[in-house]
Amino acid sequence: MQIFTKAKVYDFMKFRFASLSLSAILFFGSVFLLLTKGLNYGIDFSGGTLIQVKYEGVAPLDKIRETLLKSEKLKNANVTEFGSEHEVNIRFSGSDSSVSGDIGAEVKELLKETGNVEIRRVDIVGPKVGSELREKGLMAILVSFGAVLIYITLRFEWRFAVAAIISEIHDVVITLGAISLFAINVNLDTLAAILTILGYSLNDTIIIFDRIREGIVTSKRSDMIDVINESISATLSRTILTSFTTLMVVAVLFFFGGDMIHDFSFVLIVGILIGTISSVYIAVPFLIWFKFNIEQYRARLAEKQKQQKERERERAMFEKGVV
Repeated sequence: MQIFTKAKVYDFMKFRFASLSLSAILFFGSVFLLLTKGLNYGIDFSGGTLIQVKYEGVAPLDKIRETLLKSEKLKNANVTEFGSEHEVNIRFSGSDSSVSGDIGAEVKELLKETGNVEIRRVDIVGPKVGSELREKGLMAILVSFGAVLIYITLRFEWRFAVAAIISEIHDVVITLGAISLFAINVNLDTLAAILTILGYSLNDTIIIFDRIREGIVTSKRSDMIDVINESISATLSRTILTSFTTLMVVAVLFFFGGDMIHDFSFVLIVGILIGTISSVYIAVPFLIWFKFNIEQYRARLAEKQKQQKERERERAMFEKGVV
């Protein structure tokens, strides 16, 4: 399906300096947020106990906090509304031997004077396990960066690989900045969303890179900016349709999927928007700034084709017994 005619070439690179300026503001703003405000680690990464309770009526937050003060292990618990005014999250740091027996039943018994309570969920993660999960999550992101660098270097060229990595780092940092700004809990679901964003953004970038590489060979133009504009214009319909349909699905999850996947879908929405933009206005312009030379690239391709034909000729002569 073509929304835009392939014959028309749009001058995307005309806006590369403006887009880079905006991206720089978002990037360094995100870094500032991460350094000052930090991330709100969930139970998965920080360790502790999370209890989700539901009331038949409106949850009396003040009364809940007052009641929890009577318990030695729960007096420092953090009580927050979860999704609706009927549900509450109770989170506290105890996760080892101090939390023994059925903590859910204990909390239910303690809160029975505040109303009719139903225990919906109890999550317990030890601090050591949380630290290990946090380290492994960071390692997963770093390994994915390394794999991307090797893959694109082998498939394209080192300039393409470095440009793709810069784009990926840009996407992750800005997404983490949004997570910090809106106080999204960082847990395994959030990590899964970030890794999904990496894959989505990389796929978008590689498709554009592939079209640029094809354009370098087939285009009659010798200016890199002209070839890039041609290539992005040729993939514009695909990029818009893919991003739009993906956003529609994630938006449905965000608005109607429930509180359990609310943070997950929010991170995906931010990542898809940033990843789509960065594929065009971050990854591609770096090919220009890295002084990618079309003539040298075409000369290398011609030399490879010449060597390939020479090997095929020698093989044919050998099979005929001439050599």
